[in-house]
Amino acid sequence: MNPFSSSTRLRDMIRAIRACKTAAEERAVVRKECASIRAAISENDQDYRHRNLAKLMFIHMLGYPTHFGQMECLKLIASPGFPEKRIGYLALMLLLDERQEVLMLVTNSIKQDLNHTNQYIVGLALCALGNICSAEMARDIAPEVERLLQFRDPNIRKKAALCTIRIIRKVPDLAENFINPAAALLKEKHHGVLLTGVQLCMDMCKISTEALDYFRRKCIDGLVKILRDLANSPYAPEYDVSGITDPCLQIRLLKLLHVLGQGNVDASDTMNDILAQVATKTESNKNAGNAILYECVATIMSVEDNGGLRVLAVNILGRFLSSRDNNIRYVALNMLMKAIALDGQAVQRHRATILECVKDSDASIRKRALELIYLLVNESNVKSLTKELVDYLEVSDPEFKGDLTAKVCSIVEKFSPEKIWYIDQMVKVLSEAGNYVKDEVWHALIIVISNASNLHGYAVRVLYKAVQRAGEQETLVRVAVWCIGEYGDMLVSNAGVLDVEDPITVTEADAVDVIETAIGRHSLDLTTRAMCLIALLKLSSRYPSCAKRINDIILHQKGSVVVELQQRAIEFNSIIEKHGKIRSALVERMPVLDEATYSGRRAGSVPAALSTSQGALPKMPNGVAKPTSAPLVDLLDLSSDDVPAPSSSGGDFLQDLLGVDLPSASQGTNQTLKSGTDVLLDLLSIGSPPAENSSSVLDMLSSGQDNESSVDMLDALASPSAPSVQASSPVATSSMMDLLDAFGPSPSVPVAETNGPTYPSIIAFESSSLKITFNFSKEPGNPPSTLIEAQFVNKSPDIYSNFVFQAAVPKFLQLHLDSASSNTLPASGNGSITQKLRVSNSQHGKKSLVMRIRISYKANNKDVLEEGQVNSFPRDL
Repeated sequence: MNPFSSSTRLRDMIRAIRACKTAAEERAVVRKECASIRAAISENDQDYRHRNLAKLMFIHMLGYPTHFGQMECLKLIASPGFPEKRIGYLALMLLLDERQEVLMLVTNSIKQDLNHTNQYIVGLALCALGNICSAEMARDIAPEVERLLQFRDPNIRKKAALCTIRIIRKVPDLAENFINPAAALLKEKHHGVLLTGVQLCMDMCKISTEALDYFRRKCIDGLVKILRDLANSPYAPEYDVSGITDPCLQIRLLKLLHVLGQGNVDASDTMNDILAQVATKTESNKNAGNAILYECVATIMSVEDNGGLRVLAVNILGRFLSSRDNNIRYVALNMLMKAIALDGQAVQRHRATILECVKDSDASIRKRALELIYLLVNESNVKSLTKELVDYLEVSDPEFKGDLTAKVCSIVEKFSPEKIWYIDQMVKVLSEAGNYVKDEVWHALIIVISNASNLHGYAVRVLYKAVQRAGEQETLVRVAVWCIGEYGDMLVSNAGVLDVEDPITVTEADAVDVIETAIGRHSLDLTTRAMCLIALLKLSSRYPSCAKRINDIILHQKGSVVVELQQRAIEFNSIIEKHGKIRSALVERMPVLDEATYSGRRAGSVPAALSTSQGALPKMPNGVAKPTSAPLVDLLDLSSDDVPAPSSSGGDFLQDLLGVDLPSASQGTNQTLKSGTDVLLDLLSIGSPPAENSSSVLDMLSSGQDNESSVDMLDALASPSAPSVQASSPVATSSMMDLLDAFGPSPSVPVAETNGPTYPSIIAFESSSLKITFNFSKEPGNPPSTLIEAQFVNKSPDIYSNFVFQAAVPKFLQLHLDSASSNTLPASGNGSITQKLRVSNSQHGKKSLVMRIRISYKANNKDVLEEGQVNSFPRDL
């Protein structure tokens, strides 16, 4: 006999396939078997049709095509016998899905089987329908399924309920037809039928508001009674799991109560007692009990306000945090993050336990606990929580240190009570994890220090001691070098010593040692070493006794393999040796940086000033393309998004670089600087009209002279007979001397005053009963902020009372709502309500506005809730 004939049993075919040692052998066996099955199909072999289809199902599960056997499924389903129908329906569910056109041919057979006298055949049809039902089949067969929900056999009712779930998901309009049969299932004694009935009601509540209202009015008392009976029932072997009666049914009931109680005070009051009973009497030493408790907590958090129940729920979650099971602790942390918005004080009581979870060995628990701690921080506990987190930072794993560092920095910046505490904590973070600190964080620290004039001496001493202990942290080195360069004289003289610190003795040589060590460390990047050179140039004026040594260190960098460092070394050496008269003005302290402006810039509220007409590659003020000038950007605390436009005067840039007060372009170019900066004025051609013969000098600047020629040019410009130069555009050179020469202030250009752009009104939301229109306006000088006037119009003949408008926005937006003009909306458009909103976009120019809205009101003494999402905002808001 042919080993692959149609009479071969499925077991023999499986053995043959399993005996194959290679994929090629398996394919050969499958090909021969498929050929045999095709031959049997073409011969209309009825005796072995069910056996061939069983083989096809196995071949399909192996991943081979079996579409040629689809019609055999329909023939078996049409057979009168149960064994053939069973194989046919099983193959139908496995080989076909709702997208197959051939499925339309089986609808009539399924409808006949649903009316069959044999309940087992009815069960087969229901099972297949629940797996592959399409929208067309659902509409055709819905009446038969509705009838079977009241069938005498509980197994048929259970399968009919599951099939109904599939039908209403495919065709939500049919949900209203099943409301009464579904409610009848909630009175069942059979747990299987009751379980599927509860799930059916829950799905219907999510689809149909009519069903939701019906179940709230008619079924809550019955559901509460069922749950109470289950919670208090004695031992029942049939449904017992770890000593708890049918935990699966209890969880389903709690989920349905969750849906029914959400947003409804009366329903919530009805279920409060049973929720408290389940929360207090359910055993928590078994996993089944913990599952019920977790669902009970989720229900308590979702129903209307009951302070006592919520405290009980948070305490249950606190017990979960003490569990040894990582899964239980993780879900508890997730739920606590939702509970903070409802009862933050109750969650605060478990702060110590949550802190222990931050130190857990499981990475998922650590991360979730850290996010929860971040939400718990406020002005009253910031010091204690920050101390715990910073202490843990010392021993945390490297893969977790980045997230922990980011959270600690954010907490310190957001909740800092005083600047000295902010400086102390940031220095600790930089000492322990400086290499994980982002650039904007240490930029902010420098700005805070520059604004705290009474803490300059304290900050430089703290940073000096920290860099002695943790000099391998590059970010710490940057901040310390910057402070030593700016306030090195206060470090040596112990100026501004506070009561909380111990005086230290630091010589000028000690301060220079720190910078020399840093600049000689090849592991540090270009930005750090460039900052070291700037600091050395400043110390050459502040430490006259070390000027020779500082010059030698700078000269050593003339042999650096980094061209940028070579160039700076030559320029700074020239300033020290040949231009002593202007050096003190060049190295004055940086002016106080505006914290508010910098904070806005970090948040994205200050748009990039680069003009698109300057070309695709942005330019820095010194003409260097942005990629090669990144160290200078970091060095001068200029973020890449906030580079001044090349068409500007460059005065602000020079002000930051040189630490002197230069007039802005809007102030004119005829103002004179104070106290000994006349030479600098001559150098920069500030206050002088453009000279007719200055073109030759500009030609020399742009002709590609080498570094020594640039230094000679500085000599020429510093001499009394040098012609004054005023550049009309930036010169494309990376030399700092060229930068000083090329950037004189440009004349003020009058700007035409405008009232700002106008934006069209939009219809934010419209339903059959309500219309919302948004009108937009902008505040002058504040592009990220948008003022919105919302106008609400009632389209129905009923008066709306208790009218409340709510809105929610993503994290990159900030929203403020003013009070509405009224809480009563007249009928039929005879009046309107207005309400003003203010939206601030921290990603202005990058992300558009988006908003979720919710409107609640009473119409004919009935609570109405409407929701929607607004995505049609103008793009440039």
